[in-house]
Amino acid sequence: MLSCDICGETVTSEPDMKAHLLIVHMENEVVCPFCKLSGVNYDEMCFHIETAHFEENELERNFERINTVQYGTSDNREDNTLQCRSEVNSSIHSACASNHPKISTQSLPKGGTLKHSAFYSEDLTGSRKFLKSKEKECDLSKIKGSIYETMYSPPECPFCGKIEDCSQDMETHVKTKHANLLDTPLEDCDQPLYDCPMCGLVCTHYHILQEHVNLHLEESNFGQGMDRIQCSRDLELAHQLQEEEDRKRRSAESRQEMEEFQKLQRQYGLDNSGGYKQQQLRNMEIEVNKGRMHPSEFHRRKADMMESLAIGIDDGKTKTSGIIEALCRYYQNAATDVRRVWLSAVVDHFHSSFGDKGWGCGYRNFQMLLSSLLQNDAYDDCLKGMSVPCIPKIQSMIEDAWKEGFDPQGASQLNNRLQGTKAWIGACEVYTLLTSLRVKYVPKNPSSCHSRTVVGIEEKKNRTLCLLIFDPGCPSREMQKLLKQDMEASSLKQLRKFVGNLKHKQYQIVAVEGVLSSEEKVVSF
Repeated sequence: MLSCDICGETVTSEPDMKAHLLIVHMENEVVCPFCKLSGVNYDEMCFHIETAHFEENELERNFERINTVQYGTSDNREDNTLQCRSEVNSSIHSACASNHPKISTQSLPKGGTLKHSAFYSEDLTGSRKFLKSKEKECDLSKIKGSIYETMYSPPECPFCGKIEDCSQDMETHVKTKHANLLDTPLEDCDQPLYDCPMCGLVCTHYHILQEHVNLHLEESNFGQGMDRIQCSRDLELAHQLQEEEDRKRRSAESRQEMEEFQKLQRQYGLDNSGGYKQQQLRNMEIEVNKGRMHPSEFHRRKADMMESLAIGIDDGKTKTSGIIEALCRYYQNAATDVRRVWLSAVVDHFHSSFGDKGWGCGYRNFQMLLSSLLQNDAYDDCLKGMSVPCIPKIQSMIEDAWKEGFDPQGASQLNNRLQGTKAWIGACEVYTLLTSLRVKYVPKNPSSCHSRTVVGIEEKKNRTLCLLIFDPGCPSREMQKLLKQDMEASSLKQLRKFVGNLKHKQYQIVAVEGVLSSEEKVVSF
């Protein structure tokens, strides 16, 4: 029977002992035979035994060098022969060294055997008591001596197979010849020690240290590789999140732009909701439904509108004439607070109707301007035979001017179409139309604000200036109050616009300066 020097387990043969050492102590967890310490590797366990259990180790080596004592009786009870077996135990270093990770079982000599076992102190004490009791009964002092003489087996080196006379000689041999395989070489040995720069482990051989450090590096490279993989995944996830955020932002911006564009389309009458005719009919139907217009009045106005659209001439239902003449009389007779006044030529006022309310101010101001030019003999040649057109006719005239090549950029912005829409017009469109009619027109400071027609300027006695304007938003019933003979100063309130009340930084000024020749008209393209 062979007993393991590390854990005390008993096996029947040397191959079994080799298998036990390989499986239990080289692959599985190592347990201290003195204090049951576990959870450390083999090198750390050997260092622990050498430093923490030195006295127990010495006691174990010196106690009679007997590891296993077996007593038995033969099948023949009459022959009570004491059968004993003793084996010599080398030091813990020798026993543990046989299980060093760097030495495999194949490195042992063929003739070598592992015959090392250890008892715990309690097992040895029990053996001593047993021997003493037997000595009292059968005087075994002589038998004990014969056991040492007949059964003693000299210790054998587990590394090279050399046989020594005693355990001390074997220990000296192992520490001297095989010090590089032990964790703690002899103190008087000049062999250098090598410290691991990464974990501080002390190695007795440079090649062992190199292999140990390589393991550290492999582990570090593996960890760095995992970190790189994780970092790559994190970057990919961050990129995906950023792309998703950008996509949502672009979608929100696109949606906002579309909403603003649709708002502008509705504001400027480009939302395909119909033009002058559709709005006129729709608003008159609303008036009928609310009881503010009789159905017969609805049909009469509808017939007048259709006739006006057919001939392209404004029906004059929103026109108020004679205001400039009434203003001249007022300033000559009743304007006591006015120092001086400048009035334009005769101008008719046109206000918005059901068909163009909210978007037709540009067209109505053009009608006012044209009404003044038609009464001026200087423009008879270029405006020969014209009357004040209705709004749909004005839209058609601007489209014809675009077709002639005037203002291609403005035409593109309005999709080359005005008829059937509620699109606003401003200085550029009026410029295009007047130029096509050979009227010399100078636009200044373009603006998309609500437009009005300036018909005069007042200078108060305190030398403050005040504009006199015709607003297309002012209905005819208010403008007709200016036609009374006893016009009061309060009636002019709707015409006056003091400079201090101008809210915008810049305004459009319409200036007509004569007639264009044919050559000048061509240059104006």
